[in-house]
Amino acid sequence: MMMPMLKFDERGLIPAVVQDAVSGRVLMLGWMNSESLRLTRETGDVTFFSRSRNQLWRKGETSGHVLKLRELRLDCDGDAILIRADPKGPTCHTGNESCFFTDIDQTGISFAPPAAGFLDELDGVIAARQANPPEGSYTASLFKKGRHKIAQKVGEEGLETAMAGVAQTDDRLIDESADLLFHLLVLLRERSVALRTVLTRLRERHQK
Repeated sequence: MMMPMLKFDERGLIPAVVQDAVSGRVLMLGWMNSESLRLTRETGDVTFFSRSRNQLWRKGETSGHVLKLRELRLDCDGDAILIRADPKGPTCHTGNESCFFTDIDQTGISFAPPAAGFLDELDGVIAARQANPPEGSYTASLFKKGRHKIAQKVGEEGLETAMAGVAQTDDRLIDESADLLFHLLVLLRERSVALRTVLTRLRERHQK
């Protein structure tokens, strides 16, 4: 298959925006040349060209926080690339999930992820509660009760959601759906099944 025409700049570079393939959050901006693009496509590890060091660099080669390629897209003018990837750890060298965490206008407005991204974020919080259970945490208490109790709670929330969907208000349905999603995330984490794995399976089914 022929690759669309890429418009590199006078230095042989093209900007590449990296997006989390699951949450949709923009993670970083890098630069690529023809060689880094080739390596990215062949190895599946996102590779850039460092303008400051004047050399290729594979994201995460020292930190281990690599970006696993899911998809490459070209914009309509052919002068920018969108990389959809699975991040293995925080993308920013500061330890933040995304490099775009600074509020330029100092408004104090929180940088909320997209809705699906919040589920991913919540999954991380649940994992942290499991690993280091804080005193008084409801999530930690669920893990302490064990898998069967967690599964029972998912069943209860599922029934309550179904009942709300049939005969209760929209607000009640929304509340019950939120409870169901939360407890389902806890059950998945108890089974060591990542939310991303479920979302990937859902997407695969949709694509068939």
